[in-house]
Amino acid sequence: MGRFFSDVVEEGIKNIYYNMSAGKGQESFRRLEQASAEGDGDASCILARCLCGYQYTWSGHGFPEDDKRATALLHKSVEQGSAIGVLVSLRSGELPLWRRKKMPFSSLQEAFDMVLQKAEDGDAFCQYTIGNTYFWWDFLEIQEKSKNSFPNSQEFKRYLKENISKCEDWFWKAYRGGMYHAGNNLNQFYLKGDEDIIPPCPEKAAGIFRIGAEKGYPPHQYIYAKELEQLGLKEEGLRWHEKAAKAGEADSWYYVGAAYEEGQAVPKDLSYAAECYERGLPSGSIGCRNRLGAMYFDGNGVIQDYDRGIRLIREAHEQGNNWGLIYLAKAHFYGYGAPRDYGIAREFLEQITRENSEKDYMLGVIYARGLGVAEDIKKGAEYLKKASGREDAREELSRYRKTLFGKWVRR
Repeated sequence: MGRFFSDVVEEGIKNIYYNMSAGKGQESFRRLEQASAEGDGDASCILARCLCGYQYTWSGHGFPEDDKRATALLHKSVEQGSAIGVLVSLRSGELPLWRRKKMPFSSLQEAFDMVLQKAEDGDAFCQYTIGNTYFWWDFLEIQEKSKNSFPNSQEFKRYLKENISKCEDWFWKAYRGGMYHAGNNLNQFYLKGDEDIIPPCPEKAAGIFRIGAEKGYPPHQYIYAKELEQLGLKEEGLRWHEKAAKAGEADSWYYVGAAYEEGQAVPKDLSYAAECYERGLPSGSIGCRNRLGAMYFDGNGVIQDYDRGIRLIREAHEQGNNWGLIYLAKAHFYGYGAPRDYGIAREFLEQITRENSEKDYMLGVIYARGLGVAEDIKKGAEYLKKASGREDAREELSRYRKTLFGKWVRR
């Protein structure tokens, strides 16, 4: 039996939260499933968090998201007698009065005290959980207090400030003990404060993510890398992105790939850039899909493959990203990796808001020739003039002329 929880739960918390980059998250997930089925309420609670997305567990573990199953597991954890299950359920809005009657505790305070004891004895997950009860004001329900419990609003505000402030120390303990989520909440606490009760203290937020990066938390290595980039420290930022990527923070592969593709802070290496983007694909990275798709379409650093290039860019576009509109338009304009369809090409082109001479050239051809749209040589010529820095645009424009009466016609 572990010091704070069962062996399975302690090992699971270690692999899922404290030592994320060890690559044992999936193994622990399966063991937690078995323990939950055998009646371990704490396992049910941790398993529920694993199913709630990146806000509850690191996305690098690749856990499925299933809110319905997570809710059922939280309910199960309460009935199985998990004190942390009670507090996590309360925080998640999954502990109505009728369900509290099913928990084997006389009150929320009893469950809180059990978790508090483990927090005081050094368990980082419990320290984080206790910190959350103060940070999110759950202490009001736990202590059965409200504004009406105090003689005036000043006394109520004093009570709130006294309790909310306790989250700071608990989050620091949890953060240093391995709970990177505690660092996220600390950062928010310092930057935003809490209504008119706790004033913001942004100077205290400085360095939080550097601490997490140095402790080996991949998500914070990623954030710290971006902070360094914003300060103009690109080489150091790239070094942390590489650490994060190799530890499993897939989004960092995009930044590493971009650095090598563009030759920023490192010698240009298109082949390695493509490899980096490839490694970021399993995480669903939109940036990696776009950049790798463009490399395949253009044949830069990889063997040209229009089909794969457009497939990757289309996947990114279907997720709401418009970076690759020009490639989608070219695919349909020229028939590269997609059926030639000038109507579809025009639809993509007219969604592009930034200046782009290639866009203007294609729209000029489409309107001047009447490809998939009513012929409008005047409109086509206007686009071609905007793209006059291109030889193909000048050549196309030379096929039309303006009459003495100001009408555009074919030569």
